[in-house]
Amino acid sequence: MEFDAVIGLEVHVQLNTQSKIFCSCSTQFGALANTQVCPVCLGLPGVLPVLNKEVLKKAIQAGLALNCKIASYSKFDRKNYFYPDLPKAYQISQYDKPICYDGYIEIATDNGIKKIGITRLHMEEDAGKNIHSEDSNYKVSYVDFNRTGVPLIEIVSEPDINTPDEAYQYLQNLRSILKYIEVSDCNMEEGSLRCDVNVSLKPKGSPTFGQKVEIKNLNSFRSVKLALEYEIERQKKMLFQNEKIIQETRLWDADRNITFSMRSKEEAHDYRYFPEPDLPPIEISQEIIEQLKNELPELPHQKRIRFMQQYGLPEYDAQVLTTTRQLASYYESVVADGVQPKKASNWIMSEVLAKIDDPETIDSFIVKPKDLAILLKRIDDATISGKIAKTVFEEMLETGKNPDTIINEKGLRQVTDTGALESIIDEVIKNNPKSVEDYKSGKDKALKFLIGQVMKESKGKANPQMVNDILIKKLSQ
Repeated sequence: MEFDAVIGLEVHVQLNTQSKIFCSCSTQFGALANTQVCPVCLGLPGVLPVLNKEVLKKAIQAGLALNCKIASYSKFDRKNYFYPDLPKAYQISQYDKPICYDGYIEIATDNGIKKIGITRLHMEEDAGKNIHSEDSNYKVSYVDFNRTGVPLIEIVSEPDINTPDEAYQYLQNLRSILKYIEVSDCNMEEGSLRCDVNVSLKPKGSPTFGQKVEIKNLNSFRSVKLALEYEIERQKKMLFQNEKIIQETRLWDADRNITFSMRSKEEAHDYRYFPEPDLPPIEISQEIIEQLKNELPELPHQKRIRFMQQYGLPEYDAQVLTTTRQLASYYESVVADGVQPKKASNWIMSEVLAKIDDPETIDSFIVKPKDLAILLKRIDDATISGKIAKTVFEEMLETGKNPDTIINEKGLRQVTDTGALESIIDEVIKNNPKSVEDYKSGKDKALKFLIGQVMKESKGKANPQMVNDILIKKLSQ
């Protein structure tokens, strides 16, 4: 029997507001433990939460960018459970009336574009962080409440994902969109983006879902992909052996590349949701929705399509160059300075991206767009050859100087003087009679050899096209 995987993702994203969702405490990462807290986020008696307007704005914009419908009426709810890092013993979240719902993300598959539905996007506050002693002789735990009350949006997908690769691409596209609209830095290392996975198997073609299993402790997109690959195979083996799959929460062990059981369904919480009495409902007018929609920047897929249409780029080039807003802006700045779009694309993808670890950091790259544009125009106007341009580029990386300065200081201008070239070519023809005869007898490789000798004698400064033309003319006489 063959099986289909059914995968759903729950993604928590920290919004990049300066203050928390219901109080004015800072959200800055890395501060000393329990220094960014107040009576509100600590849940002390008698305090009242007040919704941060910027949180609401960013949540709506995230929903719009993810093709969601925006609820005209929304409310907060109390999600009750006890855990040491939850000071109130309940979390303020949204239950039956989320701010955004019914959206989708598009991903590319071998069968074309596929829509992955988004069930809901809602706002909630984060919990604190437990810190456990690493000393086996001193077993103690601490709680840092700095993260308590940090604003989150939770994005829940429909079970439309069928492979680990689709899950990986969904997360990549989601992250790209959220970073484009600048509502979050989506830094998984700092906990700004966290993902839980639900996966089940069903007989191929069956409309009935199998028993789902949740996987937590996934700290990278690669971990999500590997955990899914492992879990799908684990469930397949169980089904082939007629073993029953139980609904449970499992954790991912990145060191051993396995999932292991954390708790079964019987241990699941009853959250006893009820409307949050200290916060009024939220009513959003269509006018506000349209205003926030108009404030959104050009999204990745829109920019990709425009790059293909405006600059005539292949889809692959457009995909790479629109990975981040910073990279796309760098490319457009180079083209705006008069460089051929495809040449700029080739150089950025091959030379520039090879020198940086993260396209988002290209704003601090030592070679600025205007200097790269000058370098590429010097190839076009035959000041230097493409090969010499790479040498100049390396010098730009080391010194930060502009290309014209380097070309002049190093004496790298191409030799385009016909008389000077003919003198070098005559000498090469004289010193390589066998290659000359080989060429005249129809061996094309001989011409390449002679061109190489001319370039060698000119120290790479001869204009290759002129060398080719003059050589052919002289050898034909």
